[in-house]
Amino acid sequence: MKIAMPYNHGRINEHFGISKEFVIFNVEDGKIGEKQIVSSSDLQHNHGGLADLFTMEGVEVIIAGGMGPPMANALKSVGLEVITGASGDAEKVASDFSSGQLVTSSIGCNHACGGHDHEHHR
Repeated sequence: MKIAMPYNHGRINEHFGISKEFVIFNVEDGKIGEKQIVSSSDLQHNHGGLADLFTMEGVEVIIAGGMGPPMANALKSVGLEVITGASGDAEKVASDFSSGQLVTSSIGCNHACGGHDHEHHR
């Protein structure tokens, strides 16, 4: 199974929609395998484009800190599982997910946004 997270210097990027890159981890038998960094610099706030990128990469699960409902709906519409409320070191989050120990909360966009419109849920 492949999982993807918005990535910024080894950590989950708090703002999903403007992430310039995502990390994709291959998880097998509860263990993290190879990881791949993919650029999304041309897809910022492009809901359909990001959903297509993940589909083409074979991703099944998206783990994020928060995201707005339009992005979550776009990802779910192509069959991706969306988990929000994660934070911190991306490799630790992937490890916690693979071992069934990931603790999250259901949140939407979790930062101070300016200059773009989407609903905020806390």
